[in-house]
Amino acid sequence: MKKNKISKNWLTKRKKDKYFKDSKIQGYRSRSAFKLIEMNNKFKFFKKKTLLVDLGSSPGGWSQVAEKEIDNGKILSIDIKPMEKINNVDFIQGDFLSDSITKKIELYFNSKIDVVLSDMAANTSGNKDLDSYKTGELCLKAMDLSTKILSSDGVFLSKIFMGSIFQEINDKAKRSFKKIVKFKPLSSKKESKEIYIYCKGVLKNDK
Repeated sequence: MKKNKISKNWLTKRKKDKYFKDSKIQGYRSRSAFKLIEMNNKFKFFKKKTLLVDLGSSPGGWSQVAEKEIDNGKILSIDIKPMEKINNVDFIQGDFLSDSITKKIELYFNSKIDVVLSDMAANTSGNKDLDSYKTGELCLKAMDLSTKILSSDGVFLSKIFMGSIFQEINDKAKRSFKKIVKFKPLSSKKESKEIYIYCKGVLKNDK
């Protein structure tokens, strides 16, 4: 009964969620699309010919936003989960941590790229501190990849959660990028410890 009550409360909250309702009206696959729209309005990282990788892309909300903003660029989405086709977006199903996926990214663009996005979060275990830490580890690994494939003026944008690994992420970002901004979109739920880290201008490959 308790589980059913929690499920009903969650469904009720979701139905009242403005961004969830707007995502359905506007055809976005996830409410997180509005977070990316808000962050692009602030940081203006989408250009007409942007070369972009979207890590952990499924179900595709962020890739949909990128596709609307980019003309004559290239968008490559990557996830271990399947993702339905989006026009003008190429998709690779696989683990971005594997050497084979890194090689596919390099072959796909055949050049340094402009933007790496990551809205990845670890699978929930019920332990919020552990989930936060594992999501932070994903961010660190995505940052490692970004410093290898981004142009010198490139942008890395990633979800993180406030927690024990936050300082490590912040320190690594400062060593790796010229500009660092932490930002919580209005469309991010107030009760969530989720924030985003915006990094621009690769300094070096952090070792």
